[in-house]
Amino acid sequence: MPDTVTCAALFTHGRPERIGDAKTRVQNLAAEAGVELTSLGEGSPDLVVALGGDGTMLRALRATLGAATPVFGVNFGRMGFLTSAEGDQLEEALRRVFAGEYRTVELCTLAASLSEGPQVAVNDVVVTSAEPGRMVELGWEVGGEELGSQPCDGLICCTPSGSTAYNLSNGGPVMMWGLEAMAITFVAPHSLHARPLVLPRGHDLNVTNRSAAQHVTVLVDGKSVGDLAPGAGITVSIGKETASLAVLPEVSFFTRYHSVFP
Repeated sequence: MPDTVTCAALFTHGRPERIGDAKTRVQNLAAEAGVELTSLGEGSPDLVVALGGDGTMLRALRATLGAATPVFGVNFGRMGFLTSAEGDQLEEALRRVFAGEYRTVELCTLAASLSEGPQVAVNDVVVTSAEPGRMVELGWEVGGEELGSQPCDGLICCTPSGSTAYNLSNGGPVMMWGLEAMAITFVAPHSLHARPLVLPRGHDLNVTNRSAAQHVTVLVDGKSVGDLAPGAGITVSIGKETASLAVLPEVSFFTRYHSVFP
């Protein structure tokens, strides 16, 4: 178990009404436990406490990439798959966490290389038609080996932590936290033979826009970061950076999976 927390950073949902008085509750608990409470980006906290849902957790994990600072989530959102406790459990959970009663899980990232510059994804890299409803044709290869072209609405490349998001809703595989792997899932493929694929580190994915005239948009963790004109491409690999997720000792990938997806 980690040492007792002496300094924690508080990271909250962008809309204060979603978390109610939770910020005050955390401040009171920190004072009770003798924990210095800061904002993310200030000082060198032992832990980040994130109040919100999976969107808040994603932003907190992105903000701590490379810092090895674990993020502990209390759910005030809809699903909260990456969180470890519900809002009404805040006091009990944080007393334990501030006492060092938690463990960490290292989450791999994806590195995307495109003309606009390199990008790091905690959840996923999505290549999709720039015009909703318009099919595109994507060529793909793995490790330099050509795998053909696929007419589709897009393609999702995700990490294990992102496999339960957009990937899952498109029939992609669920991957357990801690794996160094990425899943590739086509969105609405115009084929009876397109199947999701899971790749280990060292097998890079190259995607090329082979549409005659249709542009393609690249999304990283839900944010538009680039455009692929016909003939342009992108490379996605398992990244060097990792994100650190803090959970209560009894919480595992499977307890969250059964709780969120009963």
